[in-house]
Amino acid sequence: MTSIKSEVEEQRGALSTCTRTPVFVLSTFGIAVHGLPRTYKFGVFCCTCRRHTENLMKIAVISLGMLLFLGRITVFAQEPDAEGCTDSRLIQRMPGSTIHSCEHKEFDSVKMPVGQNSDGPIEKEIEGEKWYWDMGNREGLSDVQVYRNFLNALQKANWTIDFQNPTSQITAHKGTDYVFFDNVNAGYYYETIVHVKEMNQEVAADAATMDNEINKSGHLAVYGIHFDTNKAEILPDSEATLNEIVKLMQQDTTLKVRVEGHTDNQGNPAANQNLSERRAEAVVAWLTAHSIAASRLTAKGFGQTKPIADNSVEEGRAKNRRVELVKQ
Repeated sequence: MTSIKSEVEEQRGALSTCTRTPVFVLSTFGIAVHGLPRTYKFGVFCCTCRRHTENLMKIAVISLGMLLFLGRITVFAQEPDAEGCTDSRLIQRMPGSTIHSCEHKEFDSVKMPVGQNSDGPIEKEIEGEKWYWDMGNREGLSDVQVYRNFLNALQKANWTIDFQNPTSQITAHKGTDYVFFDNVNAGYYYETIVHVKEMNQEVAADAATMDNEINKSGHLAVYGIHFDTNKAEILPDSEATLNEIVKLMQQDTTLKVRVEGHTDNQGNPAANQNLSERRAEAVVAWLTAHSIAASRLTAKGFGQTKPIADNSVEEGRAKNRRVELVKQ
């Protein structure tokens, strides 16, 4: 290879002494040679000095033929990433992979497997800021190779492995960050990261709006009252909405309401029924603790029996998880 390079350089030097001007470049190409410390480039030029053109053409063709014969040329052709997509801020992608699609949500809810029992994976609903990637791998990888790369990387970085289904799924967390790798295989994988945080409540139903709705339809769905997953303790960011309910009932001293709890269809129906009852009772307890007479309030839970949206999608389930006020 060294002699070929020297001969090419010699011919290039001879070409520089040619008194005639090259007309145009036919081709310039790079060849990556395994086992050698650099990439050699051969330029083939067309000029009016025929002898030099023929010599360089011959050297380039012979060199390329030798390399092809030895099977030592590597060509990396990688698809471009989907427009607007960037890498994960926490975990490096599989080298040579391509982002087919991505998504970022300021706040979302994602179910991730975090354990297993005799009935199968145990899922936990993780809420917060969400990032999602659909990744396509380079050719030549195996399922085991891709899976172990991510598992080993997470363990080395001190992530806690919550769930693993060999060559298929990994859930891990570190502090308030959760990552879920799904359908991990040689061809592609899906990566979801959730940074756990509370939703920023940007919309508040005021007492006047509540009054109009409950007098018009006889009931009112309230979405500003929040609870931890599978719990009935009211979260602090619910206070603004609850204070508007207090104003509503103070403005109309004859109003009596039934506070209803509703859930989506995730989990056990009996558990959902019990959860909805406890949440309704928690709202009644908060209102009575803030000067609303207990005689004006009742609590009832309906569990998952009265959906108002499609439970097969998260947007629908979010609407079904609600508190309602029903005029009595």
